[in-house]
Amino acid sequence: MKLFKKSLLGLAAVGFVAGSLATAPSADAKTINVRIASGHPPTVVYAGLMKNFFQKELKKAVEAKTSHKINFIEGYSGSIVKVFEVFEGVQNGVVDVGGFCYCFEASKLKMHAFQIMLPFGTMDPVQSVAVATSVYKQFPSLTNRFQKFDQTLLAIIGDGGYNLGTNFNWKKVDDLKGHKILGAGLNLNWMKQAGIGIIPVTDGLPGWYQKIKTGVAEGGIMFPSAWGPVFKLHEVGKYYTTIGFGSITWHGLTVNNRYWKGLPAEVRPIFLEVADRYRVLTGSFNKKGYEKDMAWLRKNITVNDLGPNPRLTWAKKLAAWPQQHANSLEKAGFPAKAILNATLDAAEKVGYKWPVRYVVK
Repeated sequence: MKLFKKSLLGLAAVGFVAGSLATAPSADAKTINVRIASGHPPTVVYAGLMKNFFQKELKKAVEAKTSHKINFIEGYSGSIVKVFEVFEGVQNGVVDVGGFCYCFEASKLKMHAFQIMLPFGTMDPVQSVAVATSVYKQFPSLTNRFQKFDQTLLAIIGDGGYNLGTNFNWKKVDDLKGHKILGAGLNLNWMKQAGIGIIPVTDGLPGWYQKIKTGVAEGGIMFPSAWGPVFKLHEVGKYYTTIGFGSITWHGLTVNNRYWKGLPAEVRPIFLEVADRYRVLTGSFNKKGYEKDMAWLRKNITVNDLGPNPRLTWAKKLAAWPQQHANSLEKAGFPAKAILNATLDAAEKVGYKWPVRYVVK
């Protein structure tokens, strides 16, 4: 675990770019207002930890260590910015701090979904966050990229392990041919590139229930917490299959640069320290939650544990895709080959064995 004990405080230790529309707090402010938002509700793990951990710990630490007070203006559940709008909302100063999925910014953050480019990785969120942390440290360009969009990355955020929920039963990969399955962003390629015959469908998670209910989709790639009582997808999809696509660290917590520059100097390190603890917690909290959420699903719907063979079959069908995708990113100027190989290596260093050891040259 030594690799992961060093904090990610360096993630945000980069130059700050002014020019957003945020109203910066004055250096001598007695009360610092923080407009914090996510397109998802606090019942989604990362958003809940923003509200119940990051906010509380930041307020406690700032008020204990400085003369300043913290006041939060909350915008969860898309009340200020929808899931597709958080990144630009932070960039334009509509909100000061935002949490969001990189899946909604595939054109602007092309390289940041690097774990998605290596499907069937570890299902352990603690390992996932640790792997991503290692890669971010090796490639500062990942952190620096946010500066182009007038914001600073405070923390990377891990998710629970992804499986496949459906409204039909299936036992082998070929059974999925012709079925309409929801995904988001780059993970649509887990279906497109496998040659199985799945029909990919996309939408933000809040729209999934209606799409499955109305037959626009028949299932989706999702972690168990969302398939259960959070979004009630189990009501329209009575089957959940533990295919094990992997736990992906592809959310971020960012702060508007003009706002960041305007914070009192003694407050910024506190933001970074609390954000780093939040980063670690997204891994450990999701790991504990996965078992609880799976137990809930087992009691309420049909859960199929197919064993390693369908996972291996699907992984083999995707074996060429990481190289193909890396080639296209390299042409666009991204160090994709180096980043993917660093990810493969980092996963193995924490003890993970890939079902297919992807080759990226």
